[in-house]
Amino acid sequence: VQLVESGGGLVQAGGSLRLACAASAGVFGSNTMGWYRQAPGKQRELVATINNGGSTTYADSVKGRFTISRDGFKNTVYLQMNRLKPEDTAVYHCNMHMNWTGVDYWGQGTQVTVSS
Repeated sequence: VQLVESGGGLVQAGGSLRLACAASAGVFGSNTMGWYRQAPGKQRELVATINNGGSTTYADSVKGRFTISRDGFKNTVYLQMNRLKPEDTAVYHCNMHMNWTGVDYWGQGTQVTVSS
């Protein structure tokens, strides 16, 4: 399974960006897709996840500002990021977790930079 992210970039504080992550064809089985981020000098952290049924989880730091969604037919997950803050600056990685096998797939990452 290959995950390809798009939509990162440079934005001013208070602005918005939308990330997308498309999985290659041939994904079968229950899975949870999500976004993680890693800022320089920090550990990778969970941003948001969404499962096949549409249930979502969010990090406290992004609740009310970010929205995760998915297109099940296309195995594509989106992250709408509003009211961005400089502390949101990081490389954002897409993840697909296969619920039955426990296997994780990762995208290459997309840079999000929020200027103050």
